[in-house]
Amino acid sequence: MNSVALMGRLTKDPEVKMTQSGTSVAAFTLAVDRRYKKEGQPTADFINCLAWKNLAEHIAKYFHKGERMAITGSIQTRSWEGKDGKKNYATEVVVDTADFCESKKQEEKPAGNTEAEFYPADDDDLPF
Repeated sequence: MNSVALMGRLTKDPEVKMTQSGTSVAAFTLAVDRRYKKEGQPTADFINCLAWKNLAEHIAKYFHKGERMAITGSIQTRSWEGKDGKKNYATEVVVDTADFCESKKQEEKPAGNTEAEFYPADDDDLPF
């Protein structure tokens, strides 16, 4: 089974291009935090993703650099011969679904606020 689920932040705005046959394709990269982080090692992986047709248009319209998104899809590898005659390879995720992971309110949270300010520690702190 070839199934992928990722959550990460967009490294830049998705780019939409048209194939020669007129099909929309969006290319973007997700920075996905690593579960285990070793000192001196990268803390995130940068995963190249492709979305096609209506999903490509939707992603390009509603998702922007720095926003967190969750995707599902499958891994695809492809190869081609470059102008220099060398064989090139790419591995990417072909996206089936894309979802928002935070609301605008969360994104615009003022600096200095902590999780504890938004989530009371015990029931006595609840405002109702």
